[in-house]
Amino acid sequence: MLTAQVYPDALKTLNNWYSQGHIICFFTSRTEEHRGYTETWLEKHGFNYHSLLMGKPRGGNYHWIDNHLVKATRYKGKFTELVDKEVTIQVFKD
Repeated sequence: MLTAQVYPDALKTLNNWYSQGHIICFFTSRTEEHRGYTETWLEKHGFNYHSLLMGKPRGGNYHWIDNHLVKATRYKGKFTELVDKEVTIQVFKD
């Protein structure tokens, strides 16, 4: 983990979002046992962030339940500026 390379443009893009006031939270499947290594790597490479959540489920079908608005950005091969996009999501029935 400590020798992993930074994805191209990730540092610049994420630190730019941070400076614009976005709340940056890394959500990883790494276990709590690897928190120290992950924090060391992020610091070594200069990432600015607010929080780090460990233990994300490895499967693709899970739900994040919160009483506050939560937005997630899915990595699809490169880091770019964010764009608005309309999508359909599942929500609790009224």
